[in-house]
Amino acid sequence: MPAAESYPDDLKYHAEHDWARIESDEATLGITWFAQDGLGELVHFEPPAVGAAVAKDEPYGEVESVKAVSDLVSPLSGEVLEVNEKTVDEPETVNADPYGEGWLIHIRMSDPSEADSLMDAAAYREHVAEQ
Repeated sequence: MPAAESYPDDLKYHAEHDWARIESDEATLGITWFAQDGLGELVHFEPPAVGAAVAKDEPYGEVESVKAVSDLVSPLSGEVLEVNEKTVDEPETVNADPYGEGWLIHIRMSDPSEADSLMDAAAYREHVAEQ
């Protein structure tokens, strides 16, 4: 069952509908409710390898839904520390819980100041309303 629309206040948001939960110099990344709702049921998640570098505003993997294949755009730069194997094995987890069990990757940020350019939940809600 799809999750209800939400944009948690403790996250930072990228204009391409990706989110970051920042803890010290590390961040957990995923796609927003808006992104998973627009894509429909996810059927495949192609993650980067552990140890790979991701760059802010650049694709780091892709998700495939019943409707389309979409690039995942990283909101921050860093090194991949962990891939959520549950979302690889059961991509529909993202639809059910995009901010909890449906996270995608965990990174060590190479430039924590990049987080300053991301939106808070209120700004992201405004961004979504304009879509």
